[in-house]
Amino acid sequence: MKLDLSVDVHHLTRVEGHGNIMVQVRDGKIQEARWDVVETPRYFEAILKGKHYTSAGLLTARICGICSFGHCLASLRATENAFGISIPERAAWLRLLAKHGETLQSHCLHLFFLAAPDFLNTSSVIPLLESHPEVVALALRLKGLGNRLCEVTGGRATHPVSLQVGGVTLMPEGLGSLRDELQHSLDDLAMAVELFHTFEIPDFVRETEFVSLKGENEYPFIGGRLISSDGVEHAEHEYLPMTNEYTDKNNTSKWCKLSRESFAVGALARFNNNHHLIHPQALDIASSFGLTPVCHNPFMNNIAQLVECVHVVHDSIRLIDKLLESDSEPTMVPVTPRAGEGVGAVEVPRGILYHSYKYDEKGNITKADCVIPTTQNNANIHYSLKDLVEQFAVQGMTDEKLELLCSMLVRAYDPCVSCSVH
Repeated sequence: MKLDLSVDVHHLTRVEGHGNIMVQVRDGKIQEARWDVVETPRYFEAILKGKHYTSAGLLTARICGICSFGHCLASLRATENAFGISIPERAAWLRLLAKHGETLQSHCLHLFFLAAPDFLNTSSVIPLLESHPEVVALALRLKGLGNRLCEVTGGRATHPVSLQVGGVTLMPEGLGSLRDELQHSLDDLAMAVELFHTFEIPDFVRETEFVSLKGENEYPFIGGRLISSDGVEHAEHEYLPMTNEYTDKNNTSKWCKLSRESFAVGALARFNNNHHLIHPQALDIASSFGLTPVCHNPFMNNIAQLVECVHVVHDSIRLIDKLLESDSEPTMVPVTPRAGEGVGAVEVPRGILYHSYKYDEKGNITKADCVIPTTQNNANIHYSLKDLVEQFAVQGMTDEKLELLCSMLVRAYDPCVSCSVH
């Protein structure tokens, strides 16, 4: 019996931006298996040229409505490294707290609204309003908490205004009540863990390289050395030999590679490279799902995101306690622009993000470069798709079942396609 399968997804749903899946199997042989990004390029590096350092963080926060805080923080760090600025410790705590808010709201958006419908046999989250209202309510509570954490620390839930070069301009109010909310949210997260234990994660493995920040004393989110699971390590400013961008004729996004034909970034990469630094309760949850390093199943990125949600809630409580104990310390330092170059690396929800700026003596940007997590993931998505088809294109497989698996694979990476094109 001959096996013929065809998948043609034009603009995959429940991902940010425009990407296509094309699979053709004839007589049991793969003719084509592609993930193509077709989003119009945005040229945001060119927009930054000539801009003053005071506007760089505000502008780059507009690159993405989901990773708004991450882009802002990477921009601020690049500028501060170029000017030789060290921010106060209290400002660093506030920035990390803001980053945790973004991680929580973004992961919950992906887990419940984008990924969960596949496991609950619906085409979107809308039918879940009737079939699983408790799941939607849970998702809204957790995402809302992440939004409030961003609003309190950044001045608003997206496109922060109080995170600026030199530190943080405003000490937030209401941290005590926010701490109580975070403590109560652990019960909601326990419910989320129970829900995801009912989901059947596809059993698929493709060995790959994982790239992330390297944690020293804490699970890493803002700055530090760069590391891969294959043993490559570089300083933060040496991001170019870590990314190696190149073009592909079928994609408006660049692709990246390191030791192999592709690599992966994101929650699973962070967990694989830094699991020993994650909160003990989060690590217990990972173990309950069988998530142990080094995990090569890309579908487990969803579980790694859930594990990180637990970690950032616990760590946010820790940070608030430190902030409340140090309410007299400064959160800003003076800023004097100078000619120079700087790089900022930040772990946004979808993986490691790089901003690199060159400044003139007046503090105007003369050159900018941004390397986006989904840019780094796109090649890995493409090659994983081919291996997935090879494993699952068997007798009895239908076009519809294969399309669902391929779509779930891409969604597992939580791609932000519009950010990846530049």
